[in-house]
Amino acid sequence: MEIKVLGMGCARCSDLEQRARKALAEMGLSTEVEKVDDIQKIMAYNIMATPGLVINGTVKAAGRIPSIEEIKKWIAEAGISKEPR
Repeated sequence: MEIKVLGMGCARCSDLEQRARKALAEMGLSTEVEKVDDIQKIMAYNIMATPGLVINGTVKAAGRIPSIEEIKKWIAEAGISKEPR
């Protein structure tokens, strides 16, 4: 399972990272959230605006901050199951 937050460190990017971590915690998952702030790596995802959220290699949101419920839905759709802590 791979979750990445794409952004250069702005407040919106930090907010998205916190929401992703909270969604995982609420689901009882211990998956790491990777912060990607290298502009070349961000550009590889072909997003036009940050922050961006990538789950298992698929861009789920770009240029906006999705709700915790949306993030939880995408995690569930990705088929991520509860992992031992």
